[in-house]
Amino acid sequence: MGNQQGQHRSGWVAVPHARIYWEASGNPAGIPVLYLHGGPGSSLGSGGYRRRHDPSRFFTVGIDQRGCGRSTPVVQDDLAHLHLNTTQQLIEDIEAVRAELGFPAWIVTGLSWGSTLAMAYALRHPDRVLGLAMAAVTTTSRAEIDWITGGVGRFCPKALEEFIRDARALPHERTVEAYARRLAGPDRTDALAAALAWDRWESAVAALETAGPAGSKTSAAPRFDGERSLVSFALLVTRYWAQDGFLPGAEAILPRIYELNGIPARLIHGRKDVGSPVDTACKLHRLWPSSRLTVIDGEGHVGPKGLAALAGAVEEMSAELGSRGRSWRI
Repeated sequence: MGNQQGQHRSGWVAVPHARIYWEASGNPAGIPVLYLHGGPGSSLGSGGYRRRHDPSRFFTVGIDQRGCGRSTPVVQDDLAHLHLNTTQQLIEDIEAVRAELGFPAWIVTGLSWGSTLAMAYALRHPDRVLGLAMAAVTTTSRAEIDWITGGVGRFCPKALEEFIRDARALPHERTVEAYARRLAGPDRTDALAAALAWDRWESAVAALETAGPAGSKTSAAPRFDGERSLVSFALLVTRYWAQDGFLPGAEAILPRIYELNGIPARLIHGRKDVGSPVDTACKLHRLWPSSRLTVIDGEGHVGPKGLAALAGAVEEMSAELGSRGRSWRI
């Protein structure tokens, strides 16, 4: 069931052990555009993504991914079903929303983790994807996770020392695995302590990034409205990072990206992205002939120029779709 207010609609779709919140705005007869938020677990927030696309030409859909935002239950309230919160299940949740809204295919956009999910979705359902437009591009590989939870610490060694100390890792346990274990554990006071330590580390990494002469931060770090929001975010992000995005071995994105050749793609990345360096986007682009890479000088992990380029990429794709006569209607 959904609510309709002019050109804005919202609702929930029932899926196994959850209800996925979706919202849509713009022209219902326009080109559908799906937005996948970052994190995992940062949610749609205040909905700023809706303002990127012309509401007369596009129908923009956002989803709060399983366990966060307005999707229910919130992850920390349903630890018994945490094992169901995987990339593969998120893909099925996306499909449930698409079926509910009745689109045969859509342009899929994503920021940061949302770009990983967008590519994983496209690899599973290429016939559902008209094009991909992504900024702060990641694949959530082991190498990327090892960098953002360790390697980047060469730029902030004291913060890294504290991050490792506060993890309280068991022997042979990676730092991110220790945080994931504690955040999903029965001691919720300890889970909060782990979430606060995780947030201090992410804030230290974000502080490494500045943009342009004004020196303004461009990090897209989520804004939390309280301890529950912080714990939910940290629980989900550590769970996914500890499992390499649930895309191991043969399911890893980079070795399979050639399968998406022919699907138009736009890869947008800030040259000064410290936590998620631009080389990931460059590697994808080299293996993906139908992709285009735009590197934004002076910006880090999602900035205003990158978001503007993302909106422009969707505009370009819509023009190309029209010229090819590709239909997005049933």
